[in-house]
Amino acid sequence: MPHVYPALLEPEPEGGFTVTFPDIGYGATYGATWEEALRQAEDMLEEAVLGMIAHSEEVPAPSPANGRPVARLLALTAAKLELYRAMRQAGLDAAQLAAPLGWTPKQLTHLFDGYHAVRLEQLEAALAALGRRLVVSSEAM
Repeated sequence: MPHVYPALLEPEPEGGFTVTFPDIGYGATYGATWEEALRQAEDMLEEAVLGMIAHSEEVPAPSPANGRPVARLLALTAAKLELYRAMRQAGLDAAQLAAPLGWTPKQLTHLFDGYHAVRLEQLEAALAALGRRLVVSSEAM
């Protein structure tokens, strides 16, 4: 699953858990309980992925969980990541993808920003310009 990353939760001597993502390679967070640690892990994963995109870095694919706990990207962030990966695979930068859409490079860059409101229609249009489409599914919890 391309948007589900295995987490490493390590118990701390004073209590709680430190969380890292071996696939991401940097950053750590903490939770006083297992559940809180996993919630914090999802926040950290979001920030790490959006940060890598903002810095034009390669976002690594997740390794198999193999029984480890996992954190999932929010659906909107997963869609942004799909667009980012498709854009990089096509060898395009923001200006090159923005042109056929009639957008400014800044408008396209805002699609990847975690602090800008983004509509799915915008992501779908950008993906369509790359010959791709957004596919949505659900799964049991």
